[in-house]
This record gives sequence, C-alpha cells and structure tokens, in this order.
Amino acid sequence: MSTQGADPSRRRFLTAATTVVGAVGAAFVAVPFVTSMLPSDKAKAAGAPVEADISKLEPGQMIRVQWRGKPVWVVNRTQAMVEALPGLNDKLRDPESNESEQPDYTKNAQRSIKPEYLVLVGICTHLGCSPSFRPEVAPADLGPDWKGGFFCPCHGSTFDLAGRVYRGVPAPTNLVVPPHRYVSNTVILIGEDEGVA
Repeated sequence: MSTQGADPSRRRFLTAATTVVGAVGAAFVAVPFVTSMLPSDKAKAAGAPVEADISKLEPGQMIRVQWRGKPVWVVNRTQAMVEALPGLNDKLRDPESNESEQPDYTKNAQRSIKPEYLVLVGICTHLGCSPSFRPEVAPADLGPDWKGGFFCPCHGSTFDLAGRVYRGVPAPTNLVVPPHRYVSNTVILIGEDEGVA
C-alpha cells in the first residue's frame, strides 16, 4: 500500500481527534469510579456533630447519646461529686490527665468546660467495653475508697466521676473526653470544638 499521496495534516488531525475522544471516554469511565470512593451521605452523617439536650438532666443523673457510632455520656454532677474529685488524686493513675485524650479546654480537675457537666466517650480504654455508671458512694463491691464513678464489669477497671482511671486496674488511660461546646445553657454540641461557630 502506497502512502505517497497521504496528507500529513489530515493524519495529525485524525491522531488528535482520536486522542480527544479517548480522553473524554476515559473521563466518563473514571467519574463513577472516583465518586464511588467518596463517603456516602450516611457515612457523612455518622461523623457529624450531635446535640445533647440537658434541660431535664437532674443533678446526679446521666444521659447517653450516640456520636460516630460510640456512646457518649453526659453527667450532671452534684456539688458534692465535684468537691470530692481532688481528694482522689493519690489513688489515680493519671490524675492530671497528662497521658489521656481530651481537648485542651477540658484539661482541668473536672475534665469539663462547666464543673457540673461531664462529657465522656463511654468506652473503656482497656478493651473497648462499656462501663456502667455507678454514682453511689462506697458500695461494698468497689471498696471503701470508692466515691462514685464508672465501673467496667469486663475486667474490673474503675474510673472516678471525671473519667480518670484508678491505679491497679487494667485500663491504661482515662476515659476519652470528646470535642464539644455549649450551644446554649441547655444544649451541648458533641463533635465540635469550643470556639467553632
């Protein structure tokens, strides 16, 4: 076959046209593939902040909400509960919360923004069990030093009413304080830091 009469500009045009059509086709194939890797609306909602209404939460009571598939506790501590916290420091593994996870604005003796309200992720830092809320003082099964707090029945880890872990139990660190802020006096937004509007 002879190519003597072939027009070089026509060959360039056909090559360019084929390249453009191929690139457009590749883009049409790639868009659904890339879109399938983005998080679904359900996944986005699972990581979204959640509100906790504390308007009916009486002193000494706790409510539970779900955030990112985890239980989050909000405890309304009594004045006596708050006042008892500093007296436990010598019985705790990390009383100053230096090795534990919490926002900087909750790194204080109460591990909270407002002393009376405690917000914690309700998962034991040992093996991920969910401790139970035991606000009563000195039940016989937890010993005479118990001033109320959280007890993990799986392996016996105990935490005070600031979520700080006692010494000599399997849990290595204090319970996690999630990012949160007050939207109003009766609503806490969990999953969003203080100062974020």
